[in-house]
Amino acid sequence: MASVSLSPSQRAWQRFRRNRLGYWSLVLFCLLFVLSLGAELISNDKPLVARHHGQWYVPILSNVPETHFGGDFETPTDYLDPFIRQQFEQPGNFALYPPNPYHHSTINYFAKEPNPSAPSADNWLGTDDRGRDVAARLLYGFRISVLFALALTFIGVLLGVITGAIQGFFGGRTDLWFQRFIEIWGSMPELYLLIIFSAMFDPSVALLLILLSLFGWMGLSDYVRAEFLRNRQLDYVRAARAMGLSNGQIIWRHILPNSLTPVVTFLPFRMSAAILALTSLDFLGLGVPPGTPSLGELLAQGKNNIDAWWISLSTFGVLVITLLLLTFMGDALRDALDPRKAET
Repeated sequence: MASVSLSPSQRAWQRFRRNRLGYWSLVLFCLLFVLSLGAELISNDKPLVARHHGQWYVPILSNVPETHFGGDFETPTDYLDPFIRQQFEQPGNFALYPPNPYHHSTINYFAKEPNPSAPSADNWLGTDDRGRDVAARLLYGFRISVLFALALTFIGVLLGVITGAIQGFFGGRTDLWFQRFIEIWGSMPELYLLIIFSAMFDPSVALLLILLSLFGWMGLSDYVRAEFLRNRQLDYVRAARAMGLSNGQIIWRHILPNSLTPVVTFLPFRMSAAILALTSLDFLGLGVPPGTPSLGELLAQGKNNIDAWWISLSTFGVLVITLLLLTFMGDALRDALDPRKAET
């Protein structure tokens, strides 16, 4: 009897939680994403807090000249320098380093092996061909990939819902002209356009987001259009028209809430596609600017350095785990929103 009083969204959440694989995939993915948001606290070449000769510093928030720690120059302190580390080991001095004392851009000049070096106690997953810590670049690259996927998914869903709602609600010539436009726009060579714009403009995450957003809304638009075409003929829409509600009120209050099932169901899969798109473009050199931590750039390094197996293996592992978690979440979400599996 208690389940009868639950709302449809609450019953869907219960069905989602009963899918243990999907539920724990969501928990693990959110945990990894939250940890990546605090990447500077986990992997950084600057101490979180330091004490030297009675003064406290927060190097992670500001650049401190090395003269404050006994150095000779007014340049920003290299906290990996053995001399600087010795200063903090003296009585009364103190420095709290992150668990992984390397930023994604840090070059380990004090490595004991030539680059790329194999995994060791200093570099858990080894270094790349420039001496940068692979674990740090994976952590920061994962954050960029997920944030990019969230932004691309949000823009694609927004544009897809708006265009699909307009087509499905008004129908007729509006739907016809939109369909012809989508056919023409969808036939544009997306990869060639990316190559052309990459040659014309400096590469950036914003430019890549805009270019991919121009094409990423069309697939979802078809599903929303179909839902609106079906729902606009139902009795509750006719009743709303008879009560004098405007088209905007009918769309926003009545049809849209009942047409969001395919939108919500496809969210994890759209994020997976966005991560793969960014990784593929970075692998081809058409993605983020050089120096930006990127999973695709690490895969390209692994291809160019076959003997450095740790680069390809660790990057491939991060990609596989991320995509598997999103896929399990999508499957669980699809089952939870399936009306055929709803509780009676």
